[in-house]
Amino acid sequence: MEVINTFMTWIFKNRIGQIEKFKNNPLEIQHEILFKLIYTARDTEFGKKHHFRQISSYKDFNQWVPMHDYESIMPYIEQTMKGQQNVIWPTPIHWFSKSSGTTSSRSKFIPVSPESLEECHFKGGKDMLSLYVTNYPNTKLFTGKSLSIGGSLQTNPLDYNKSSSYGDISAVIMRNLPKWAQLARTPSLEVALMSEWEEKIEKMAEETIGENVTSLTGVPTWTLVLIDKVLEKTGSSNILDVWPNLEVFFHGAVAFGPYRNLFQKLIPSEGMHYMETYNASEGFFGIQDQIDSDELLLMLDYGIFYEFIPMEELEQEQPTVIPLDEVEVGKNYALLITTNAGLWRYKIGDTVKFTSIRPYRFKISGRTKHFINAFGEELIVENAEKAIENTCKITGASISNFTAAPVYFGDNQEQGTHEWIIEFVHFPEDRETFVRILDEELRAANSDYDAKRYRDMVLKLPIVHLVEEGLFEKWLKSKGKLGGQNKVPRLSNNRDYLDEIVRLL
Repeated sequence: MEVINTFMTWIFKNRIGQIEKFKNNPLEIQHEILFKLIYTARDTEFGKKHHFRQISSYKDFNQWVPMHDYESIMPYIEQTMKGQQNVIWPTPIHWFSKSSGTTSSRSKFIPVSPESLEECHFKGGKDMLSLYVTNYPNTKLFTGKSLSIGGSLQTNPLDYNKSSSYGDISAVIMRNLPKWAQLARTPSLEVALMSEWEEKIEKMAEETIGENVTSLTGVPTWTLVLIDKVLEKTGSSNILDVWPNLEVFFHGAVAFGPYRNLFQKLIPSEGMHYMETYNASEGFFGIQDQIDSDELLLMLDYGIFYEFIPMEELEQEQPTVIPLDEVEVGKNYALLITTNAGLWRYKIGDTVKFTSIRPYRFKISGRTKHFINAFGEELIVENAEKAIENTCKITGASISNFTAAPVYFGDNQEQGTHEWIIEFVHFPEDRETFVRILDEELRAANSDYDAKRYRDMVLKLPIVHLVEEGLFEKWLKSKGKLGGQNKVPRLSNNRDYLDEIVRLL
């Protein structure tokens, strides 16, 4: 295994030169990608409709190709799901990623072309490993297996020929991995793609207990559920008793900060590493490339062209749209992507904030629809997650999930406030202290929230429900959203989610 580890480490290190190329020439790479995408799709139904053969500049592209949300691009996707090809992309599309992104009642189906699989999702996975082995040259990663938690797949009922399928992007990727990658992962594909999540976690624990697991890949919430099941079955106090060679957790989908302390308790090793990725249904966008920073490197050669909308203009009828060379450090932008799977100027729904432009590094700041601004406080997910993380550090608590929404004036409320439901793995010793510190951390993270909290004039102290683990899982199950990429919304500007969960208390 040492020989294999040395060989694989050498293989993955060789990609670093290509990463350095796009870091040093970001705008040239993005220009090449845009016009390659336009040229490739020039004779698709979408390309003909939007004059792709006449586009010779970014100005033309901006003028002739409209921005899309899911509702406006959905007719093209539905045509493709019904078996029509060459609609939005020329190569046959037989895979679709089912994504709600949140727990909305309506699912989104994102096309996954052969190019997006190979040149984006697979390439992202390889680059994740390349950056890891470069940062940790003494790694023993390839002496064992990667434990990955995937979703599930099913046949596309709209396709009369039954030649296409859909599922979580993790399941689509897992099903299409090359043989060498299948041999390097656990559990078996049959178990990894099971659709019934409670049985799946049970069988995953059974299959992986005896494996030499050196890395974990997945969403923090579901990874914790699996770790708890493994500890329950083995009677161990920490996961290193089961997997002594575990050295890294590749994580994404939700911010890791609120979970870090809990993982460090379950994996008490100074040699354990945590590496964040930004891999969504629509594409693989970013990877943490520095050891001592949680910033993400924007991956610029994956067949994706990036544009950005300043958040203050998002709701305008004709917002300003800018390419990569016009972004500014510290500003909040809604992300707009054009991809090698036929998403054209698509508003993905995520917001980002650049921390550097040489090279382009950023942080995920939230969702375009996930915020609280009921009283002018403009609280975004980034603020909430940072406040929760700091509050847990100060109080010694550990959480598994949270959500929050406004409480409006009226209904015997003289002031507005925010109502939180926080699910704990380890409760704080004093609940009132936790609430007070959370409020202080929110005020420190967001000046608008702080101003509204001044002397309780607009907002009073938050209402916080401190609950045991299991409540959010119960709610997700009641919605038919248990497992996969379904998540509890961190923040909402209405009370739809929160009122449903409160009724389960």
